[in-house]
Amino acid sequence: MIQDIAPHHFDNAYRPAPPSPDSYALCFQERRALLLRKEDGSFDFPRFRDLEKENEDIYQNSTYLFAVDGQTFYLLQNLSIPAPSGFSLENIQFFRSASPRHLAFAGITGYQLSQWYESRRWCGRCGSPLQHDEKERMMRCPKCGQMEYPKICPAVIIAVTDKNRLLLSKYAGRTYKRYALLAGFTEIGETLEETVKREVMEEVGLKVTNIRYYKSQPWSFSDTLLAGFFCDLEEPGQIRLDENELALAEWFEREDIPLEDDEHASLTHEMIRYFHDQESR
Repeated sequence: MIQDIAPHHFDNAYRPAPPSPDSYALCFQERRALLLRKEDGSFDFPRFRDLEKENEDIYQNSTYLFAVDGQTFYLLQNLSIPAPSGFSLENIQFFRSASPRHLAFAGITGYQLSQWYESRRWCGRCGSPLQHDEKERMMRCPKCGQMEYPKICPAVIIAVTDKNRLLLSKYAGRTYKRYALLAGFTEIGETLEETVKREVMEEVGLKVTNIRYYKSQPWSFSDTLLAGFFCDLEEPGQIRLDENELALAEWFEREDIPLEDDEHASLTHEMIRYFHDQESR
């Protein structure tokens, strides 16, 4: 999955020290990231030394994000200088399959933080400008004391099984057209297991039982923390599709499950492959 970057080490401790010329500078415009595509198929981000000639103030106008293997990453917001030679803006979906994987994970995680910082300029309680906290990754209101932490939304990925069959779906009204598992956000006052039951009933009209936790995944493309669950069909029933959410939902026998050989980033596709590779019961 996209966060599986070993032997590289992701360190998200908040250490707001000034950047060095070798520090990475992450720059985003809408849903695009500034990066350099290399001839060997890999990519890289600009470093401060690549940008300082055009604007020496970037060192003072940066925000510390995290480190990978001790190499620090900073956010540059509203960068108005020309891109260095060879660098271009690429859609963030590029990170789903980009290499090296540790830089791809750093890129999409940096994007999530950039979106949060962009939307947390003003206090939602009193309207005053928010300020960076010195000790935590948090925005604080100096007037009323309101504290804002990074946005992380809990959601579930649901593999509904019926013996040797797996329920796959396709989203309605989205650009992503591949098969996926059922999914949904957790509501107020709800456990993750209750979310599983509710989402399956809402999206396909089926009851499930024997809910089993699989794995979790940070999914920065949508500010979510995903929890994957397998569950069994409780009783036979006809699929009643929520057409506002799904374009289709259908059962696949284990040996007929369509696999995406180029998809290794998501928890969804790891769970699909995991079920496919198990022996028939």
